[in-house]
Amino acid sequence: MNSASEDLRRCLAVARSAALGAGELLLAHWGKLDRSMARSKSVARDLVTQADLESEALILTRLRREFPSHAIEAEESAPDRASDAPRWFVDPLDGTINFLHGLPTFAVSIGLWHGHAPQVAVVHLPRLDETFTAIAGQGAWLGDQRLCVSGATRLSESLVATGFPYRRGDLEHNNLEALGRFFYEVRDIRRMGSAAMDLAYVAAGRLDAYWEQHLAPHDVAAGGLLVREAGGQVSDAEGGEDWLRGGTIVAAPLPLAAAVRARLGRGTWPAC
Repeated sequence: MNSASEDLRRCLAVARSAALGAGELLLAHWGKLDRSMARSKSVARDLVTQADLESEALILTRLRREFPSHAIEAEESAPDRASDAPRWFVDPLDGTINFLHGLPTFAVSIGLWHGHAPQVAVVHLPRLDETFTAIAGQGAWLGDQRLCVSGATRLSESLVATGFPYRRGDLEHNNLEALGRFFYEVRDIRRMGSAAMDLAYVAAGRLDAYWEQHLAPHDVAAGGLLVREAGGQVSDAEGGEDWLRGGTIVAAPLPLAAAVRARLGRGTWPAC
């Protein structure tokens, strides 16, 4: 094994340990937070809780201790300045509204990028006790089970997922019209409330496709690598590579990805 592979395996081990630790912390808060104590950020629907903040603090402390030369970009903190250093993307609680309402569909997401490419991914689902991991070029995994996207090739046989922006009342493109383009054709539609979970489930073949708009890098940095390493395609809505910071994402098996983008309508679904 070369030194680069060893470095990435160490990065994965640290990220996985941090995600599991954050998951334990979140479960300690599970069912104990008063909804009235949640604080709004950009709009009333965009919430942050003490659990989000404590989870992020735990993860960032571990990452900075182990990788002091790396940059970090996390949901609840100011990002480190732009540089050529490897960069961690952290979502300490993806699915805060689910968490507050007692739904088990929330995740801890940690992804490492370097040179404009994803390198390491961890998506941990604390309440469901599942941890999805990937290293670039080494496959995506759920424990010792290697993951593979579904074999779906037609929307009519597909279970698809999407989501909606917090600022849906202020945006011209809020995904509602796009949803209607799929409604009568797909097998069914799910709205999990966690982009990281949606992407992990596409990687595992549980969902056939996922698309969404108005996303941040911490939402997709880890999950996108899971899908790619499971044999799927990840792109922006135009079929390009700007899915980390471009605000749109389509993730699916290759034949199905093209069908999803066709339904979204090329050039009619701007990022933000």
